[in-house]
Amino acid sequence: QVTLVESGGGLVRAGGSLRLSCAASGRTVRDYAMGWFRQAPGTEREFVAAISRSGSTVDYADSAEGRFTISRDNAKNTVYLQMNSLKPEDTAVYYCAAKRSWALGRMNYDFWGQGTQVTVSS
Repeated sequence: QVTLVESGGGLVRAGGSLRLSCAASGRTVRDYAMGWFRQAPGTEREFVAAISRSGSTVDYADSAEGRFTISRDNAKNTVYLQMNSLKPEDTAVYYCAAKRSWALGRMNYDFWGQGTQVTVSS
């Protein structure tokens, strides 16, 4: 069992940047592949980015490619999502998630955080 807590959300103007953090407790984050998802009001939760346990493999949604960067610091038990060139359509609750196997697929995760709100104003 691992507990995930997101932080770093907030209000930012279009074109700005935010860095989200996901702190893990209970078990070491290096045991899990990690991902970021988001959900805007009235929409389904969507995949944003993922990183393998070692950090050697990353995966991005088309909407995040080139603007967002996922990274991890296993020594700090933390995963990050650096978001640049933010757009109003990036407004959503952002969730961190963990899974035991990269092979589970983009949407299949074992553990989820509570989310952090990101609001991008135009």
